[in-house]
Amino acid sequence: MFLTNFLIKAQPHYPFSICHNDSTYTPNSTYSINLAAALSSLPDTNSGYGFFNSSAGQVIDTANTVCLCRADVQLDICETCLKDSIYHLRRSCPNQREAVIYYEFCLLKYSDGSILGSNDMQRDFYPLNNFDSFPDKNKFNYILQPFMSKLRVETAAGGSLLKFARDNTTGPENTTLYGLTQCIPALSEAQCNDCLEYAINQMSACCDGRVGVILHMARCNARFEIYDFFGNQSILPAPSRPPSHVPPPPRGKKSNTSRTIITVIILTTSAIVIASICVSLVFRRKKNLAKKDHTMDVSTVESLQYTFQTIKAATNDFSESNKLGEGGFGSVYKGRLKTGEEIAVKRLSNDSRQGEIEFKNEVMLVAKLQHRNLVRFLGFSLEGTERLLIYEFMPNSSLDHIIFDPNKGALLDWPARNKIIKGVARGLLYLHEDSRLRIIHRDLKASNVLLDEEMNPKIADFGMARLFNHQETEGCTNRIVGTYGYMPPEYVINGQFSVKSDVFSFGVLVLEIITGQKNQCFKIDGRSEFLFSYAWRSWRYKTASDMIDPILMVESNSLQEIMRTIHIGLLCVQNNVVERPTMASVVHMFNSPFLTLQLPSEPAFFIGNSSTETNALINYSQRSSHSSGKDASISTLVAR
Repeated sequence: MFLTNFLIKAQPHYPFSICHNDSTYTPNSTYSINLAAALSSLPDTNSGYGFFNSSAGQVIDTANTVCLCRADVQLDICETCLKDSIYHLRRSCPNQREAVIYYEFCLLKYSDGSILGSNDMQRDFYPLNNFDSFPDKNKFNYILQPFMSKLRVETAAGGSLLKFARDNTTGPENTTLYGLTQCIPALSEAQCNDCLEYAINQMSACCDGRVGVILHMARCNARFEIYDFFGNQSILPAPSRPPSHVPPPPRGKKSNTSRTIITVIILTTSAIVIASICVSLVFRRKKNLAKKDHTMDVSTVESLQYTFQTIKAATNDFSESNKLGEGGFGSVYKGRLKTGEEIAVKRLSNDSRQGEIEFKNEVMLVAKLQHRNLVRFLGFSLEGTERLLIYEFMPNSSLDHIIFDPNKGALLDWPARNKIIKGVARGLLYLHEDSRLRIIHRDLKASNVLLDEEMNPKIADFGMARLFNHQETEGCTNRIVGTYGYMPPEYVINGQFSVKSDVFSFGVLVLEIITGQKNQCFKIDGRSEFLFSYAWRSWRYKTASDMIDPILMVESNSLQEIMRTIHIGLLCVQNNVVERPTMASVVHMFNSPFLTLQLPSEPAFFIGNSSTETNALINYSQRSSHSSGKDASISTLVAR
């Protein structure tokens, strides 16, 4: 009964945490201290193949922790996954003595009991399955069962450092079936075999005939798909053998000595040449991988693909009563899947100037992102001329529908707005620094920040985003896309963009949230100017408190925090791109209230007395208004 009920609501998204409420702990208790110590030391316990195991404390207050990365992902992905797991699990399960969290590439569990010795298979069981099925289930199972059993046997027979197997075979209907199994390497062969046998048996019980299934358990996992989901390589190569000791040549035999010297020279030279070739191949491979990422082949995320009929039914044939909003992409609809889950569906219109590139860009980027402050991507549909993007439904709509509305603005007091600002900052930091590849959003604005039921912010709409390797810092384009008022000068004038472009947009957003005013529609004394221009002048003449949204009714103990936030916002919109802080610095400023901040310099397109500045503002308005037409406006979501 548990399994059946659980599967009804299981959806293919990460991270997913299970908080066991059998027993809890209190802050600063012995177990709390031991758990913090065990998790802190966990990243330093890598077995060499992505298995981490740490404990702290004694008897009933012992905290045991394990992390297992999928053995075909790279070390940096594993380490990032572990770090994110610790962060999210501590917040998802704040006082449970036992909890587990699953990502696609790793799992983390902590407990006050034995993790490796537990035989409760169902306790941490978490299945995911594709919505599509093979027409002939019996034919499919005839191939699947022996294939997965072969992987199970290979995995269980693995050594104490690695119990992992993957392979592919010919499936029904001209498909290729890819499979993977893995156990925590500390398990015995029998324990691993039992765990995987249970998992594989559940494939028939829960997901009979599905074209893709992922079964997560704390001690083992199994997966199969009809597309290649394998990583590039093992986390670390097998430890190399130490060089053999070569005894010195006998004395008096000069010919042997000479021969040895010549041999050493030849071997050394050969090694250098081979190493050079390997380095060259590695760089070429990385370059090819980067190119491959930029081609954005939607087929690589087929497990997230829905049929058009499924979404059509979920939205009641895209009825007007389910319509949430409309933008340059097309229309946005509310829907409800058969599982009961509410969704938001973006439907690309036929006359949209945001076409195939933006659609594939968003699918490929957002499918790889996992962060609490990014909107959760559920899937897509690609049939005929129909292009659909499916996201989690955000009941409180987008930020612009609240802060720019005189009536709804009262829903967000300063603590709520402060939480939104800091949440967006953390989301951008993840995109710039902590995700697998560096991502520049390029269209951060109030309408692209969605709010969940608890007013937590989530960055949305990645149609304009650009992907970089972490070694890359900036790019250049002739196609200026974005939204009037949020784009920095170096991007509008020269087409140059970098992470500092998003920092500029973030600074504008901060000032809008505090003032409740739109940046490009701000008017003072009967004339229009940018909000950040007015904010900097107010800061300069020590009247910045006058720009705070009157709805906030700021208390004296909040005023200092708001003024500091205005200060940080002004640092982000500085004209000189070098002077703008990174998002890592911005988050550090928010987390360090006693840190002395630098004085902000004049912002981009500040309206002073100079005709050059006025002309720059006019030029900016013309260029950005031209480029922020239908192809740059983003769908806005309105909750009904």
